[in-house]
Amino acid sequence: MEPVALTATPVSGQAVPMKRTTPLPETVTCEYPDDGQAAKAVDKPKTAGVPATGTVTVTLKTNQGDIAMELDRSLSPCGVNAIETMAQSGYFNDTICHRITGGGLNVLQCGDPTGTGTGGPGFKFAGEWPVKDSGLDHNTPVIYPKGSIAMANPSNPDANGSQFFLNWADSQLPPQYTVLGSMTDEGTKTVEAIAKNGIEGGGTSDGKPAKEVRITTAEVKA
Repeated sequence: MEPVALTATPVSGQAVPMKRTTPLPETVTCEYPDDGQAAKAVDKPKTAGVPATGTVTVTLKTNQGDIAMELDRSLSPCGVNAIETMAQSGYFNDTICHRITGGGLNVLQCGDPTGTGTGGPGFKFAGEWPVKDSGLDHNTPVIYPKGSIAMANPSNPDANGSQFFLNWADSQLPPQYTVLGSMTDEGTKTVEAIAKNGIEGGGTSDGKPAKEVRITTAEVKA
């Protein structure tokens, strides 16, 4: 079956706030306990004095175009610290984005060097915003807005590893996925174009991108 362009189903509800009501201190301490076998060699992130202000840009250079991500340390400093460290280590280089979805969940998922959806960096870290401190009910779906970036996790908000998802349209999910920041407008357009290519085999809701999305390098600019 030929692939068809993915479409987003209109969703309603409260949007995840993209700013904390009460700011974090200038720096925080993070924990990255071991968690299984690393899918690829990677440096472990630092744990002390992790900055909780400002942003860092990580640009995914892919064969389908650049995806620039503006990661917000004030939202989820431990998550941003982890992604930044992995990018600097080359962990995301020459990896594919293995999953794309359409409907009420509209994401491109990346960050697994195995390309299977099961690989991770050999460590994990706890959920941050909006998993904690937001006051949102974990069982009530909210809107992860178009352009936002969040950590994927295996049904456990405190088991974040290396996989993350990019929302090419508004997505409805329970607030159990740590928000890292947002893509630039151009980055969002790149992911929208990938969604228009559809799913391998002609699926309309969940599967591999019809055209492979390969991250050649992940470039960090503080």
